[in-house]
Amino acid sequence: MSEINETKASTEVNDGTSEPQEGKTGTEGLSRRTFLGVGSAGLATATLAALTAHAQDVKDTRQAEKDHSSSDPAQENKPLLDENPSSNLPPPTDHGDIGPVWYSFDLVHKRVQEGGWTHEVNAKVLPSSTDLTGVNMRLTSGSFRELHWHTADEWAIMLYGNARVTVMNPDGTMFIDDVGKGDLWLFPAGFPHSILVFDQGDFSEDGTFLFSEMISHTPRKVLAKNFGLDLDVIAKLVKSPSLYIFPADLPLTLAQDKAAIGGQRVESPFKYTFRMEAMAPTRKTSGGEVRIVDSRNFPVSKNVAAAMVTVKPGAMRELHWHPNASEWQFWLAGKGRMGIIMNEGKARTMDFNANDVGFVPRVATHYVENTGKTDLVFLEMFKADQFVDVSVNNWIRRLPPEAVTAHMNLNQELLGKIPSEKELIIAG
Repeated sequence: MSEINETKASTEVNDGTSEPQEGKTGTEGLSRRTFLGVGSAGLATATLAALTAHAQDVKDTRQAEKDHSSSDPAQENKPLLDENPSSNLPPPTDHGDIGPVWYSFDLVHKRVQEGGWTHEVNAKVLPSSTDLTGVNMRLTSGSFRELHWHTADEWAIMLYGNARVTVMNPDGTMFIDDVGKGDLWLFPAGFPHSILVFDQGDFSEDGTFLFSEMISHTPRKVLAKNFGLDLDVIAKLVKSPSLYIFPADLPLTLAQDKAAIGGQRVESPFKYTFRMEAMAPTRKTSGGEVRIVDSRNFPVSKNVAAAMVTVKPGAMRELHWHPNASEWQFWLAGKGRMGIIMNEGKARTMDFNANDVGFVPRVATHYVENTGKTDLVFLEMFKADQFVDVSVNNWIRRLPPEAVTAHMNLNQELLGKIPSEKELIIAG
């Protein structure tokens, strides 16, 4: 697949559970991957995770805020501290250790080649996230992400630019489409394609099955027999043992490419792209909006569900949890603070900025609050076929009033002020 304009590729997710199934098709095409790579980031992850690794008592913390106990007269990395105030000096409600819930694409090593770059965040640098991996990729105008396939499903969103993707189903039918900002694609595991969240926590972009490596490591006589070509032609097939990302000419029009491969005769019955940003919001309030994409409106996405969340300044993603999967986040714009509350009284608060990755364990209560002056935009992604969340407000208002009064010491008048429906976003 070639990219028509300079683009920052999508985010791919792999859950490692992909199986051939009726209605789930494969994809052959170019794919841009948005995942963080490994590198010097490991130290930063361990350090930040350790900041609240030991149990913290609410009473002791509040007392410490009144004296000099929380000050640090030693050396500081002030820019890092300024971006993570809630981790460096956690609120009194934080307690215990729930494991790392934050990482950033800006901490990982980039693989740079002529034609673009890629890097990834997987379980090596964010060990809590065992279900999903994220890859961030950029291709320059006309460049290819080499023809390839994976052991996991690839879910991706285009952050900017334009690209052409192709996917081949096992029956030989082909899907070709152009994607732009805010569009998604889904490539099933094992389906050949060319262009970024993977549904597999330990997935690595370096472990991709590459077309060039297949050619390089197949005997030339076998290739000649397979392709029906002379040996002297076979010798010129591979320019490099691994192309991965490489420059090329811009493609023909979409209509010309479709016609060139056989038109409707070989057209895929399945659609592997989705216009997420262009869809009407699933839920819109005065505090923001949410767009949900899963197998109900994007049928081929059997293993990855997602929501694009926009939170206005001062507003918050309401207290909730997800009963069916852990949450993998990619923060696109703005600033925010997330609090996670787990069993045994464990709680963690962390600040996030654009290009950060967040993680929330399955069934852990959490909220996200916009702490900046501009809209906060982030993706929630799950290794699941459907987006499912439980609203704390919704639950409280569905209980018999006496049950709520017994737990929260609220009278009927105060109870009536709590929103009775699932808001998703609550205005500030």
